[in-house]
Amino acid sequence: MTATAKVLFTGKTHTTAGRDGAARSRDGFLDIKLPQPHPAAENLFGAAWSACYIGAIGLAAAQREVKLPSEPEVDAEINLNQAGGAFFLSARLNVHIPGVERAVAQELIEAAHGICPYSKAVHGNIEVTTTLV
Repeated sequence: MTATAKVLFTGKTHTTAGRDGAARSRDGFLDIKLPQPHPAAENLFGAAWSACYIGAIGLAAAQREVKLPSEPEVDAEINLNQAGGAFFLSARLNVHIPGVERAVAQELIEAAHGICPYSKAVHGNIEVTTTLV
């Protein structure tokens, strides 16, 4: 982080493991049971990334003066993979931007990857397929 960066928000969570495992945010907004074994991490990552990515689509649209007639939707699929003894993720984002011309919508979903902090974090680290549906 650079010296000129301004922190906009800090998410604070506490997670416990085991049969009674759970994750809770300090603000109380998130309170989820995580009994093991459970693929909660992939589900939570997909939900968080999707929410951020939708915001990035909105910002990309605003920057291009594109009016979104309705809210975008994202179906995220986060895979936990294993090969050669190593674990790794891959992802598919299926994006729906209703009422926007297909070429414009495609431009928005591509631009969103350059805006969304989650997309930036995984760029070059995991295989990501983004499909306009």
